[in-house]
Amino acid sequence: MNRYARYVTAVTASVLLLLTTGCWSSNEIEDVSVYVGLGLDAANESKFERDINKQGASYPKRKVLTATVQIVPPITGKNEKQGGSGSSSPSKAYLNEQLTGDSLIQIFRQFSLRRDRPLIGHHLKVIVVSSELARKYSLEQVFDFILRDNDIRPSCLVVVSHRSAFEALSSTEPGEIPAFYLTGLVDNRYRSNKILPPVSLIKLDSNMQSGASFLLQNVVTAQNEHKFSGAAIFKGKTKKWIGELSQYDLEGLSWIKEDVMGGALKTYAHKTGHTVTYEPKNSHSTIIPKVRGDEISFHIKIHSEGRLIEDWSFPEIPSSGQYIKEMERQFEDEARKQIEQVLNKMQHVFHVDVGGFGEELRIKHPQLWKKLKSDWDETFSHVPITYEVSMNITDFGSSTD
Repeated sequence: MNRYARYVTAVTASVLLLLTTGCWSSNEIEDVSVYVGLGLDAANESKFERDINKQGASYPKRKVLTATVQIVPPITGKNEKQGGSGSSSPSKAYLNEQLTGDSLIQIFRQFSLRRDRPLIGHHLKVIVVSSELARKYSLEQVFDFILRDNDIRPSCLVVVSHRSAFEALSSTEPGEIPAFYLTGLVDNRYRSNKILPPVSLIKLDSNMQSGASFLLQNVVTAQNEHKFSGAAIFKGKTKKWIGELSQYDLEGLSWIKEDVMGGALKTYAHKTGHTVTYEPKNSHSTIIPKVRGDEISFHIKIHSEGRLIEDWSFPEIPSSGQYIKEMERQFEDEARKQIEQVLNKMQHVFHVDVGGFGEELRIKHPQLWKKLKSDWDETFSHVPITYEVSMNITDFGSSTD
């Protein structure tokens, strides 16, 4: 190797050494408490808090909210020994700890008084807000610290619990971490049109800044088991919880917003009363705003192609062309019922536009939108809406009949 080659090699090695240096300010994961779930409830002090308060271990605060942090404890030699000992009651895969107060940042700092490892939120996966808290306080108030905190990634999921957020972050299933479970349910959207597109923290902030009403996925809990069911409605002006849409409503909304990625549309054959089910494979929707002077209306065009995936009528009724056309009409009628119900709730029950109608008006008629956007929800409540639905059965699964 000549002198020039040795010189180049030495310089390259020096540069690589500089580029591969470690993080000088890093903390070992064993020295911190990694929390992956955050629950926000209306104030409800735990027995631990009540007991320590009697001993004078309190500070000046009002009882506004209770925060639950779901911590994934580091695996230590002690934990490994317990896991391999064949014990009938292995330790949980997570820890839920609660504190009550009127400032989230202060609550988080209070955790430093009861945990030897500081909390870090870099790996926070889901934030669960109880409907009770969201009914009392604006989400802008509740999420103010969270949106300012650099530790929390803006990609974490936000959902609403029908009951307490603490329940939604609890489980008796061995090895299950509820925060991971809830985020995993979102991945099933391709199987069901009853699951909303995920609302991340950054998207929630965008929704609140827009001033429009919006939805968050609703979680229901029973016997420490959890299920996505419907959606929580938040009023654009107040950012507060005002009600819920059911699973059936979300199906109707998915047709309107062209958000059908999977699921099943069920009806009953007229002649036999047996179950017949349609699986949508491709669906398209167009919201058309119509403006004539001061009069506004909308027309929705929906077209779907899919398969006849289940039919309890066979072999009583043959799959003739006439029968297929009849079932297409029945599926269209069922979709219309779903659409009619969710439109009725939006316009006449909750007086909110969570179907994207205002956005279409903004795009097609921006000048008119500027005049109406400040009170759009109320205007929308009186706007005529018509719709047409077309269903096309393209195949019958793997049946050879």
